[in-house]
Amino acid sequence: MDAFFTADLMQYILAGAGVGLLVGLTGVGGGSLMTPLLILFGIDYKVAIGTDLLYAAITKMGGVHAHSKQGTVRWRIVLWLGAGSIPASLVTAYFLSHIEKSGYDYSGVLTSALGFMLIITALVIFFRKRLQKQSHDSSRTQEKSRVQKHLKAITIFTGLLLGICVTLSSVGAGAFGAAVLMLLYPRLSAINIVGTDLAHAVPLTLIAGMGHLLLLGNVDFGLLVALLIGSIPAVQLGTKIGARMPNHILQPILATILLGLGFKFLLF
Repeated sequence: MDAFFTADLMQYILAGAGVGLLVGLTGVGGGSLMTPLLILFGIDYKVAIGTDLLYAAITKMGGVHAHSKQGTVRWRIVLWLGAGSIPASLVTAYFLSHIEKSGYDYSGVLTSALGFMLIITALVIFFRKRLQKQSHDSSRTQEKSRVQKHLKAITIFTGLLLGICVTLSSVGAGAFGAAVLMLLYPRLSAINIVGTDLAHAVPLTLIAGMGHLLLLGNVDFGLLVALLIGSIPAVQLGTKIGARMPNHILQPILATILLGLGFKFLLF
């Protein structure tokens, strides 16, 4: 039965509010927080991932509009990433639907992918400052490396990997995507990285979510509505509070939690 019509409605609204508040406070993407929380609540792995993908797409749309108006999106990079990620997402969803029809339970694949991406996200949060420093140092170097010579191909291939990982786990379009942009495009400012990452994350999570919906039936619309009711106002509140709170304390605590959850889903 849809979550929207059960007695658990308030629980999911509060879950959405809690995740939204943490997103506002720390800036860490909702995908890495929402999917593990839903699974811990007893939601089926497949439904948690499929529903969270559409949740992520909807909640990020406003951010993309704002960044687009400010001119902080590098659309060429978005197109390169999308050239790899969108086809990879569609193929991954089709592959999952094919093996499901064969009677194979692919929950283990999703669980392992989720655990792996949570660990990667946690490590990105832990070492964000070091990545930013390395990116800043690289931007001062005038020599063209092999990476720079083949930047378009590397970006497309990176998008391909993101498309697979995000479709399997619903995690990675945010923190991991931003970390990749920092390393590949060291001359981009922080605000350009955020805007470009968001502009790529929305179509990717939307396509991945639609794949889960149309090919696998892994989306609970009642649950989705409940999460949005809770999270949309909470993100705004968290953003206001977060401006007064020390991120250097909050983010490592959150990263530690994500790391623990990652090992839990990967190993058990």
